[in-house]
Amino acid sequence: MRLTGTLMVLGLLASSQIAMAAGTGQVNGSVSLKGHVTNQICTLGTVNANDSIFNVGVLVDTGTGYLSSNLAVPPKILSGSFCNTKSVISIVATPMKAQDVGASAPSGFSQAVDYTATASGWTTTPAAYTTSAAANPGASQIRPTAFSGDITVSLSNFATTGGNTLRLVSDPLYQGIVTITLAASS
Repeated sequence: MRLTGTLMVLGLLASSQIAMAAGTGQVNGSVSLKGHVTNQICTLGTVNANDSIFNVGVLVDTGTGYLSSNLAVPPKILSGSFCNTKSVISIVATPMKAQDVGASAPSGFSQAVDYTATASGWTTTPAAYTTSAAANPGASQIRPTAFSGDITVSLSNFATTGGNTLRLVSDPLYQGIVTITLAASS
């Protein structure tokens, strides 16, 4: 309401200047505009076809019991992601673990699969997290400008936790979690 009153006063002043200058030529006046966007907004997009589960399928070579050497899954695309400011993308993952077995695997066996999870498309260097690594310094990446686009989440480099000489225990469900975080950065 206050801005409207100010514009009306400026409008009256401009009208009186034009009336006073009538006959002497053109008179120009200007009115400043001001606004702001105080909220920093970041939103992860939606997974294409609402299919948010990586289905890796059968994990082992059924002839040997060792982890299959050709595990691959299609990436997941988070469409419509955006941040209206500088941002940081982070990724964290947990190993795929057997859900219905005892506390520890017997000698010669493992009940977990490690992998690398990658979030690309947001930053020049993808954010990547390897579940078997002691540290993951590349798990967070900074984008210096506002951006809108897709984020591609991929899984690769599957390996038996504890080493490739271990077989995986039988279990109807091995499960892990990949978490992507997109946040405004100061």
